Amino acid sequence: MSQRFTADDRRKQLIRIGLMMLRTQPIHELSIDAVAGEAGISRGLLFHYFPSKRDYYVAVMSAAGRRLLRVTKPDESLPPDEQLQQMLLSFVAFITRRRAAYISFVRGAAGGDDYVVEVYAETRAALTTRVLKLLEVNDEAFEPASVERMTVHAWLAYVEDHAIEWSGLKEADRPTSAGQLVDHALAALEVLRKL
Repeated sequence: MSQRFTADDRRKQLIRIGLMMLRTQPIHELSIDAVAGEAGISRGLLFHYFPSKRDYYVAVMSAAGRRLLRVTKPDESLPPDEQLQQMLLSFVAFITRRRAAYISFVRGAAGGDDYVVEVYAETRAALTTRVLKLLEVNDEAFEPASVERMTVHAWLAYVEDHAIEWSGLKEADRPTSAGQLVDHALAALEVLRKL
């Protein structure tokens, strides 16, 4: 006898399958037929839970963004500078573990896929806000056009690209440890904030 799912459970199952498949292929290459097959349902039933392919892709990418924010959330009992270091170590570890999927997330955004661009922008904005809070900046720094916010936003792109390149090397060939990469990133942020 097959398991009966609530609508919410089925949606979660389909999103989990999408996240699993995202590890090996870009979002726009996910096969709806393969997802439905993995879930043991018909393609038509998948569209009962997600009205269109785009809706399904948005749900999967949004879940990926939420996962990144969740796994990089630092321990709030630590001092802010230690929280920032912990957040960055988690960010580097996340990129290293899910490098191919993360690259498809970044490249999907760079390629202009509207749904990926939107989720990527929301995720980057949330990370930027988190860093600004940990830096304990004044309220003006949180404004979209503030120099401080734009600096942190751009710095996160630097950290991200550095982590992608670093994680693409064989472990023995990496010129630094993850901790050293994070220390470098924090030093770079300090310099950028003084410019």
